[in-house]
Amino acid sequence: MSEDLRFAERIAVVTGAASGIGRTVAHHFAERGARVVGVDLMDQVEEVMAELPGSGHRGIRKDLTSPDAASQVMQVVQEEAGTPHILVNSAGIALLDPATEVPAERWQATIDVNLSASFYMAQAAGRLMLEAGYGRIINLASQAAVVGLDQHAAYCASKAAIVGLTRVLSLEWARRGVTVNAVSPTVVETPLGLKAWAGEKGERAKAQIPVGRFAQPEEVAALIAFLASDQAAMITGENVLIDGGFTSV
Repeated sequence: MSEDLRFAERIAVVTGAASGIGRTVAHHFAERGARVVGVDLMDQVEEVMAELPGSGHRGIRKDLTSPDAASQVMQVVQEEAGTPHILVNSAGIALLDPATEVPAERWQATIDVNLSASFYMAQAAGRLMLEAGYGRIINLASQAAVVGLDQHAAYCASKAAIVGLTRVLSLEWARRGVTVNAVSPTVVETPLGLKAWAGEKGERAKAQIPVGRFAQPEEVAALIAFLASDQAAMITGENVLIDGGFTSV
């Protein structure tokens, strides 16, 4: 394995780390030597982090939609591990409704989890990274950030906002050693993704993707790891699509 894509002595904070893409990302970094702090609302986050390769990993159960939660998480990270080098904002939800039927509470929940929580975490981590003069922040957006999807009004809005936020943070922080990028996958074959896109619905969706399949969690994790590496120091403010050509059609 290239030394440039190893993360020994690096501290990586991953949100949504108890399941799905976040769990795969946490494992990917741990396997390559990073000390991982996983944050999730699910109780099993501590158990999941304890099962990662290596040692020194930590699970924190926290509702990141609270404005104070991110600073509390970063205080724990700094006290127990040190200044974080990497933040991956992977926590997210998808609540689907026709645009005319979106309840206010489901709209607000989507914005709170997908956008606000990511901002609070980036803000809290960014303060520490800027002081240290180094940092890598990767925000999970979606192909839904750049195309319209049926019944995805709240989701598309939240992910498009993530891309806009990423560009602002990258502009403000680039000269102080902190890069900020977004990653936008198509449907990813996590357990939840496989369930949501099973059967004929999934086959129709795959047929619209030029490569003819959905993305694998490890493919997304590998892209995130590259953006978190020193090899990607010149890449910031980008929204990197990993969608098998879907948005190019």
